[in-house]
Amino acid sequence: MRYSLFSIAALVASAVAAPSARHVVHEKRSFVPGGWYEESRVDPSMVLPMKIALAQANMDRLEEMLMEVSHPESEKFGQHWSHKQIAETFAPTAETVQAVREWLESNGVAAERVTQTQSLGWLNFDATVEEAESLLKTEYKMYKHETGKPHVACTEYHVPEHIRAHVDFITPTVHFDARIHPVDGKLKKRKLGTGVGSPGSGSLPKEGATNLNLNSIISELENCDNLIVPDCLRALYLIPPGFSDNSKNSYGIVEYTPQAYLQTDLDLFFSNFSKNQVQKTPIFNSIDGGVDQTADQSFDYNGESDLDLEYAMALINPQKITLYQTGDLPEGASFNNFLDAIDGSFCTFEGGDDPTQDGVYPDPLPGGYKGPENCGGFAATKVISTSYAYNEADLTPFYEQRQCAEYAKLGLAGTTILYSSGDYGVAGNGGQCIDPATGQYNSGGSGKFNPSFPGTCPYITSVGATQVKPGASITQPEEACETVIYSGGGFSNVFPMPSYQSAAVKEYFAKYKPPYTSQQYNNSEVTRGFPDVSANGANYVIAIDGSFSLVFGTSCSSPVFGSVITLVNEARYDIGKGSVGFLNPTLYAHPSVLNDITSGGNQGCGTPGFTAVPGWDPVTGLGTPNYIKLAALYLLLP
Repeated sequence: MRYSLFSIAALVASAVAAPSARHVVHEKRSFVPGGWYEESRVDPSMVLPMKIALAQANMDRLEEMLMEVSHPESEKFGQHWSHKQIAETFAPTAETVQAVREWLESNGVAAERVTQTQSLGWLNFDATVEEAESLLKTEYKMYKHETGKPHVACTEYHVPEHIRAHVDFITPTVHFDARIHPVDGKLKKRKLGTGVGSPGSGSLPKEGATNLNLNSIISELENCDNLIVPDCLRALYLIPPGFSDNSKNSYGIVEYTPQAYLQTDLDLFFSNFSKNQVQKTPIFNSIDGGVDQTADQSFDYNGESDLDLEYAMALINPQKITLYQTGDLPEGASFNNFLDAIDGSFCTFEGGDDPTQDGVYPDPLPGGYKGPENCGGFAATKVISTSYAYNEADLTPFYEQRQCAEYAKLGLAGTTILYSSGDYGVAGNGGQCIDPATGQYNSGGSGKFNPSFPGTCPYITSVGATQVKPGASITQPEEACETVIYSGGGFSNVFPMPSYQSAAVKEYFAKYKPPYTSQQYNNSEVTRGFPDVSANGANYVIAIDGSFSLVFGTSCSSPVFGSVITLVNEARYDIGKGSVGFLNPTLYAHPSVLNDITSGGNQGCGTPGFTAVPGWDPVTGLGTPNYIKLAALYLLLP
């Protein structure tokens, strides 16, 4: 099921008179996003950078192929693919490329104007607004954001019926924030700081008490309900000390500029909680001009990176951490920019990146990264944790499906992908909910639940948050996090329920059906539920800007769960086996390897949200990690 804000070509068809073919609606936006309003028609001579995403081969078999190497009952479990095999399997057919080229040429777009990538994944050409309107049977309008930023878009566009199966999507069209090149060739300055790492982003961790007295931070386990330190997590989840730095093993943390760590903070943390790591640094991978900036130092700039690295490095020591620092300072970056860097074929997959949503390099802004976009050149680690997220409703279904397919391909290659599920319960970033009448965001006091993305993608492992119950010891069961933040969870408006999750979600609805209607969430019982798992996300002690503070959020939970899986991989490598890859099919088949969470909820949108119950639930998923049980299970698998 796809979000009702958009009508996709496969679902909506509309006849449009044309001399050569019947045209049908390919994408349609029913509502303009919040904050934008229509201003005027567009100068017909303005030039648009058109990009056509070509349909890929074998996409209908992607989930089947992933299950073959990920399901514990499969004879091919763990037989992960090479990146070359993956690229060749999903490349668009020659028939698709030829059909789209012929359509363009028949509409006056000369062959020499159209460029294609070496992998044939997308076609590019510049066109005036007048040409684009004729080609797509649409009408472009100038919109203006409440901040004053102008933008050109349309609310729907058409393609010939016989072309529909060959095209996934076209930009710029119904997406917002597109860049326009005026005919004089000068580039208008874009709005700065729009990347997912921008200060104030709703997916960043939440700060609690600050300037904690070092003497008050007691490492003893009886204080874990108030102060989480690495030893608390080791005790909660039976995490052993790391015992090797295996060259085959690897763990990556993704950060988005301007988020950055301070080495002095790492050293302050390690000097108290992991003494042999003082002056140790992560392996630094700079993607699209990514820089560990130190000009701006505050929780808004250092909180995420300090948190992720301090805990991940301490928990898997002596295994090294790879830091993927993504995006330059003026422009920032998106998840797609990161994926481009670790898989060069993704730069061209289904039309390549969307300039309306993703960073575009070289960056013409002052101080921007002037090098070429990083397409490949960076190896994907065996586990990758990201503590950032969008709202699912922020993006188009096509954009999300394209990115989700890339996560499946990384799973085919043996990489575990983890994303935090969000900190606002059933609401979206910043506590926003969706007005069911207009489709736009409101202040969060009512409205439709607002799930996160990529958390709703069925090919990643979404990580929610728990907490030690106030006054309880670490030997007692945790509960869903209800201190400062609420674990993000719910049901997708875009992605269908994956087969591996079906039995667990059906049991949830049969025994604990929520008391809400379709006006509040997608209650069809056929869409993807999230999160998949959880880990502690409250009262983390971090060193930040020279002192100690408390931090809350699923931003804590994802890197901790990733650390546990990295140690499981370490045990497998030590007996000659490979990485575990995509986790979900195995975890749903063997939920007993996790600690089930049965209390707490994730309120939001003026409701109590969902409630943690026995078995899977849309608050804490299947539960928190138990290293001993996880390792025992995975060591028995091929």
